[in-house]
Parts: sequence; C-alpha cells; structure tokens
Amino acid sequence: MTRGRKKGRTSRDTGALPAVRALRMKGLVEYARDAVVSRTIAKTRVGTMTLFAFDAGQELSEHSAPYDAFVHVLDGEAALTIGGKPVTAHAGELVVMPADVPHAVKAHKRFKMLLTMLRAAKT
Repeated sequence: MTRGRKKGRTSRDTGALPAVRALRMKGLVEYARDAVVSRTIAKTRVGTMTLFAFDAGQELSEHSAPYDAFVHVLDGEAALTIGGKPVTAHAGELVVMPADVPHAVKAHKRFKMLLTMLRAAKT
C-alpha cells in the first residue's frame, strides 16, 4: 500500500500526516502476510521519507541509489547488506547506507523501518 500525494499539495507537505503533533511511527504502516508494505510520508526535491513493513522472508534485492539513505528500525530486526558487508539492526537503531553503494534488505523476522533518503549536496 503506497500512498501518493493528493492533488493541490505542495512539495513541503508530509503526505497524509497531521502537522504539529507527535506520532507513533511504527503504527503508521501495518504488516501484510508475504508482503512488503510501504507508505511515503514525505517527498521533496531533496529526498523522501518512507515507512516500510516487511513480513518475514521478504526482501529488497541488491541495488544502489544516488542518495544517502538512513534506515531507522522501528520494530523487529533488519538484515542489511551494504557494500557486501552484513549489518543487523534492531528496533531503535539507525544504519547509514552511503549514496551509490550497493545494498540489500532482508527480513529474517518481520520488521518495520523508516527510510530517509537525502540527495547529496552538489559541490
């Protein structure tokens, strides 16, 4: 379930999320059997914030992106491979995946994460 932007919203909007309010992130996306569920909560010209819920056994195959990516595990345990190196992250932990470095995500157990991708500044 990916939620798109509504007509008339600006690039500074945070999707369907209310402003000026504390939100429990892991409750904003739900697990689905044998699936990876995603919900984009912010999208601007400099990056995105997307919530994911991975059921056990689900994965994102190895790929790279021209963005620095920050994986904040909200629930469970994530198995990441970044530049060929395995990294395990648990709820409450943050992992940085540098731009243009191949990475993959695997759910040995189900987990939820917030993925923040930021476009690198041009020098």
